Amino acid sequence: MDMENTKIQIKNLNLWIGKQQILKNININIPENKITVILGPSGCGKTTLLKTLNRLTDLYPDMKIDGSVIIDDEDILHTNKQIENLRKKMGLLSQRPFPLPMSIYNNVAFALKISGRRNKKMLDGRVERYLKQANLWDEVKDRLHQPASKLSIGQQQRLCLARGLSVDPEIILADEPTSALDPLSSAAIEKKFLELKQHYTIVVVTHGLHQAQRIADHVVYMYLGEVVEQAPAQEFFENPKQEMTKQFIQGLFD
Repeated sequence: MDMENTKIQIKNLNLWIGKQQILKNININIPENKITVILGPSGCGKTTLLKTLNRLTDLYPDMKIDGSVIIDDEDILHTNKQIENLRKKMGLLSQRPFPLPMSIYNNVAFALKISGRRNKKMLDGRVERYLKQANLWDEVKDRLHQPASKLSIGQQQRLCLARGLSVDPEIILADEPTSALDPLSSAAIEKKFLELKQHYTIVVVTHGLHQAQRIADHVVYMYLGEVVEQAPAQEFFENPKQEMTKQFIQGLFD
């Protein structure tokens, strides 16, 4: 891959929790303004890998990590910068949506307010902008001050996407973002990702082969904590190099 277009470079990454090694010598280049899908069966280390990208792995008290994760020429595993500043570069979508226990409006405005932006007109404009980016504005514009908990689960996930976008990130990290959603809501999130990649680098963790085929520009296939194969999506699906990858694509195991 052309290194000039690499947004995230992961080099020789190993991670242990206690005595168990979860990630084994991971080397990946994640391209800018593309959708990279990290694919593989449950328990293969996909989510742990995603968490290293915004240092959520720091929450494990018995974790040990070595290697490097370089974002924009900075190794985020060995930096003096505040982790909060690193995380502002990234919007995060979890497997299940977790709206904040407040109104729809305040879910989006919250990050703006804590960064000191409190002008009401500016906040109104930003909230509308991010809800539109998440394809939610038309559904909620007349009930912005109702609790977010009243939204359907699919709407809540799009609200969490709007909230993630409100910090003006460069990268969107999504961990099984549609696994709890109905097919229509899943399709809405996938469609949104395809639009958003013009402006963001998107990393999606999934075990869904068909989802990867629909949205991926680049695929990383993992098994038992190791990268088995990585390639541009067309090459990965049409001409896989590894026998294990071929069997996975053919559905012989998951």
